[in-house]
Amino acid sequence: MREFAPAKGEAKYRVGFVSGCVMNQIFTRTNLATIRVLRENGCHVLTPRQQNCCGALHVHNGVRDVALGLARQNIDAFDGENLDAIISNSAGCGATLKEYDVLMEHDAEYAEQAREFSEKMRDISEFLAEIGIRPPKGKIKRRVTYDEPCHLVHGQNVQSQPRKVLQSIPGLESIELRESEWCCGSAGIYNITQAEMSKDILERKIENIAHTDAEIVATGNPGCILQIQLGLKQRGLPMKVMHPVDLLDCAYRGVDPLG
Repeated sequence: MREFAPAKGEAKYRVGFVSGCVMNQIFTRTNLATIRVLRENGCHVLTPRQQNCCGALHVHNGVRDVALGLARQNIDAFDGENLDAIISNSAGCGATLKEYDVLMEHDAEYAEQAREFSEKMRDISEFLAEIGIRPPKGKIKRRVTYDEPCHLVHGQNVQSQPRKVLQSIPGLESIELRESEWCCGSAGIYNITQAEMSKDILERKIENIAHTDAEIVATGNPGCILQIQLGLKQRGLPMKVMHPVDLLDCAYRGVDPLG
């Protein structure tokens, strides 16, 4: 992944991109799509190589010393770059990154930097809705339903913005998902530590998804994508699970996401 990617056309913003751990290793295409979408919307994009894990799972499990060390490294990686915003496309990561100010409030050296860092953090859909999405020309004539990641809707209070991303795509038919804001059962490592309960929660989610008769399930968190993919496979449903930014990227490039 390139460390610096220039805006297409006039540059209006300079943003940093948090590439993440799972996103960078398993969902590299989504990370690249995120950068392309930001460039389409007038952004110079900086992806520092010095960044590390956001520390979300460490915070969830009470390993605060390690989380603090990772936070300091990430703050240093983006410091001094004169950024308008710092972008994450992972709901779980974004929720923790936005709370670096709380995590580090007693750190005499980093407290102020952490506050500035958190203030600049945006989910990709949140940022696009904030600046105004450049309408894509390509049509996606597919039925899509949107699942709300817990860390996005409850942790970050980002609810309407991903829908605005989807609504900006010509030809797309948006189908509302019943209990869209309910957990899918992934919840960080919950699907490992509480496997049976996670399975029951997932089954309810898949039942609701099945009723939509959608072709694509859009959701903005890697854990949710993997969890819902598993549930659909077990149920024998042919739906594809994608990040909303992948769909927007397909529209900009004139590509059918199921083609």
